Amino acid sequence: MPVDSPVQPDPQPGPIRLVLGRGASGSAATMRPHVEGLRTRGIDARAIDLPRGLAERAVPRFADLLAAGPDLAVGGHSFGGRVASLAAVEHPARALVLLSYPLHAPGRPETAEARTAHFPAIGCPVLLLAGEADPFARLDLLRAVVARLPNGALVTCPHLGHGLGLVLDDALDRIAVFLREPAGRG
Repeated sequence: MPVDSPVQPDPQPGPIRLVLGRGASGSAATMRPHVEGLRTRGIDARAIDLPRGLAERAVPRFADLLAAGPDLAVGGHSFGGRVASLAAVEHPARALVLLSYPLHAPGRPETAEARTAHFPAIGCPVLLLAGEADPFARLDLLRAVVARLPNGALVTCPHLGHGLGLVLDDALDRIAVFLREPAGRG
């Protein structure tokens, strides 16, 4: 998986806790392989359910968690990542982990700008992992919006679509390293 941009270090000690949100058609249970895999890598991970519907409607779920513990890293798969990224604008997060970010609806790349208008306001380090054949994120557009993140990195997976299941172990290794590095700790 090539890395498109580096994440700059900014040391801050503390426990590494990560809360992940599910994709639009999933549940916290569908994130179990991610949570269990991260726990075996020493990350205190858990998954949460989010309200269905518009991402903006689900933001308070992450906002409440971040308000209670700003040393928390947040993120998720697709819809869950979008919700976490919106929450991270208003509430400090240790780091943001976005898996298969839904940049646009399939065949509707013109919606990418609206779905990422908040990216420049995200202050924490951000790691995006994406399939290069994801119908929800045209790669050229994804690279362009990641460049607008103040402290972001994009890792892409050739031939993968809107899920990282085939490379889950590698993805979890990268997430664990990112969260342990000073940059992933805010």
